[in-house]
Amino acid sequence: MIVSFHPLYRGDANILCAGREPGPQDQAAMRGAAAVILPQGCPRRLYAMARTACSRVFPNYDARFDYPGKTGQIRLFKAIGCPHPETAVYAGLAEYRARSAEAPPMRFPLVFKFDWGGEGDTVFLVDSPNGLEELLDHADRCERSGQSGFLIQKFIRCGGRSLRVAVIGDRLISYWRVGAEAHAFKASLSKGARIDADADPELKMTAAKMVAGFCRKSGINLAGIDVIFDLSEDPPAPLLLEINYYFGRAGLGGSEAYYAILKEEIGRWLENAGLKRAGDQ
Repeated sequence: MIVSFHPLYRGDANILCAGREPGPQDQAAMRGAAAVILPQGCPRRLYAMARTACSRVFPNYDARFDYPGKTGQIRLFKAIGCPHPETAVYAGLAEYRARSAEAPPMRFPLVFKFDWGGEGDTVFLVDSPNGLEELLDHADRCERSGQSGFLIQKFIRCGGRSLRVAVIGDRLISYWRVGAEAHAFKASLSKGARIDADADPELKMTAAKMVAGFCRKSGINLAGIDVIFDLSEDPPAPLLLEINYYFGRAGLGGSEAYYAILKEEIGRWLENAGLKRAGDQ
């Protein structure tokens, strides 16, 4: 029996958990399942319950919950040994002050990222000590409100573009997000970037190979993974930048196209596990 908590994937048993906490009945249903399908926005409690109750759960969000936030992603990259920009991770301002007294931070310009947020809203390019102090003051205010953690990262000259590799089951779909100018700092669609699915196919292939290896080691099978290329190297070297468990669909052809791919890949995942496909809507 396939139990689906995803509103757009029909299993043998279908349960909606949106807006409520999972309970004993949900757990009982999962215990009797051969596989459990969860929504992309699955909360921690539902995922933990599914992983305890059933040996086959899609998507695999172990890395998402074991390595939370932007700082967690850097720890994951380091644990697996994947190339990424030089990064210093801090649990809070006190740790930063203690460590920076022993060793100064990396050279300007640098990138400052809070542990939370998306679409580049909590990511800043810093070109001076004064700019860094302003962000540290903001970090102090955030800590007082209960939000803590940030990282400082080497600025990589990547030509104002990043490669989004959408991982959906066993399928990888990649496209460039190109800023309006070559020196643009943020190459996100919400900040005016455009999509280019065709440029530099060899670089795309190199990034896809790296991402595939990373996913094999981490178990990730549903995420948008951002890769940048260090143009100071020849040939340019790919670096893992960030994992987005909630990712846009414009580069995939829109939501309808995305859900068609998702349903196909869930079916493939079930077949690879020796299970019969559930009836898609």
